[in-house]
Amino acid sequence: METVFKLTACLAVTLAVCAHGLLAGAQTQAPAKAPEDCGELAEVKARLEAQEKRLKDWPDLAHYRDANATMAALAKDEQRVVFMGDSITDMWVLPQFGGFFPGKPYLGRGIGGQTTPQMLLRFRADVIALRPKVVVILAGTNDIAGNTGPITLEETEGNLASMAELARANGIRVVLSSVMPVSNYGHDREGHPIDMRIKRPPEKILELNTWIKKYAAEKGHVYLDYFSVMVDDEGLLKKEISADGLHPNAAGYAVMAPVAEKAIQAAMAERDSK
Repeated sequence: METVFKLTACLAVTLAVCAHGLLAGAQTQAPAKAPEDCGELAEVKARLEAQEKRLKDWPDLAHYRDANATMAALAKDEQRVVFMGDSITDMWVLPQFGGFFPGKPYLGRGIGGQTTPQMLLRFRADVIALRPKVVVILAGTNDIAGNTGPITLEETEGNLASMAELARANGIRVVLSSVMPVSNYGHDREGHPIDMRIKRPPEKILELNTWIKKYAAEKGHVYLDYFSVMVDDEGLLKKEISADGLHPNAAGYAVMAPVAEKAIQAAMAERDSK
């Protein structure tokens, strides 16, 4: 809420500056020239609209509402799988990343920037209601970064456990993924160096992954270890599989796909054996 107030104040000041500049121009009969601050108006307005949208629909239930509503009925022998996650899951379906398990009845239900409490709130709509055989959960990196405010590792773990419990209660096998490593090798869209370790300390990632692996073993879920196949000798995300040190590129998704498929098949096999 404080962010919204700050943005609103910024918008008000920007509008005032713009109006003053235009009025002064009219009084002196000089050619109207908008002050440089007016160039920020569109950006501030967009940020306000994004904040308003978040306030009205914090878990973003609307994101996949139409897609879920038009899903075909589950075929008798369909091995449907839902991937629940954040931007890493969301971006996987984009064509430039090599395709999202072509020919497989796998559904991506990732939303960029989301944290585990948001995913938990939309878990019924975006996972349970789709009646998959398996759910693959990849979450936690944005919790560590504090995307939706301060949250302890214990609270993140509780949210992951709640999603797993909901899935099991509805006959869905669970694959719990490790949080991926990050690095300081990448660059932002403007080409500036960026250090993803600042908001996502590697030691916190390791601590959360230790819990996820232990919890999965104790509860009989499948543990999907992305971390081990994506980390370099320095404990960071391999340079060649990410442009920004956080999100996989096409080579990164190519590394992830086979280990994800192996975990899914293990979950399917456990389901069939029961």
